[in-house]
Amino acid sequence: MRRLLLGALLGLFLLGSLALSGCGSTQQAASSSDAPFATIHDALGRDVELAKKPSRIVVTSASFLEPLHEVGGDVVGRPDSKTKMPAYAKDKASVGKVYQIDLEKVLACEPDLVILNKGMNEKLVSPLEQNGIKTLVLDMKSYDDVKAEVRALAMVTGEREKGEELIASMDERIADVRAKIPQEARRVSIIHSTNQGLTVQLDGSIAGCTANLLGWQNVASGTAPLEKNPDAAPYSLETLVLQDPEAIFITSMGDVAEAKAGMDSLMQDSPAWQTIAAVREGRVYYLPQDLFLLSPGIHYPEAVASMAKCLYPEAFE
Repeated sequence: MRRLLLGALLGLFLLGSLALSGCGSTQQAASSSDAPFATIHDALGRDVELAKKPSRIVVTSASFLEPLHEVGGDVVGRPDSKTKMPAYAKDKASVGKVYQIDLEKVLACEPDLVILNKGMNEKLVSPLEQNGIKTLVLDMKSYDDVKAEVRALAMVTGEREKGEELIASMDERIADVRAKIPQEARRVSIIHSTNQGLTVQLDGSIAGCTANLLGWQNVASGTAPLEKNPDAAPYSLETLVLQDPEAIFITSMGDVAEAKAGMDSLMQDSPAWQTIAAVREGRVYYLPQDLFLLSPGIHYPEAVASMAKCLYPEAFE
């Protein structure tokens, strides 16, 4: 009898333990299910929490489309763009031009996440979030920006491994370009030409970052920037003559042929320009707009190769 009583008590104890264990598992599952899908530190310094994987994404820059797709993402809305429009996004709803995003068109897409470009669209953060729509602001000017962008987009899609694979591929391709050319710190100047005149590009610009990736020295590095553009400095022919760069790279807005004709005329008609080694020895190069006017994004390796080919064409034959 005593043995039967002890057995019954032991059975009740085991059942109670199992019940508590089962209850604990349920609580743990509930706790894990309450965790956000992702928390992303964006270019505005915010920690953006996504409760679940976004299913309806709108982007306000065409430059986001390709890297998002590479890490398994899709969009329901995108801006108008004559370039950088991958095939998968051509038939998606338009939300206006990059610098004139139409808030009503964005809202009509019923997004659960809008990805905005820093320096262009931050003003949309407040009205979108007032409508209950999450926003993520990303920058993509420098190569480090682009890698951070890829990682953020991979967190949005839940495909972090794909993001790291894409970054590793870009790093490897840039290293391959550097391995093809002499490891010497060439002294270069980068000038941006517009209808309003000339400016000098600093290290934070796309071309400046690309030159740094090649291990070259931007002669304007450290120059005080323009008040409204931290990546550019005022142009001074006198300063350029003193710097005497080995090569000059020119980026431009508008028609490339017109910009080249204007710059060529300026250099040929000025004795001061002719004292600069790069001009005198024919090392003035015009960089392609698709890689240097707008962010090359995940095509930074092509931008690096394009600049390297200017000084070392034989290395790429």
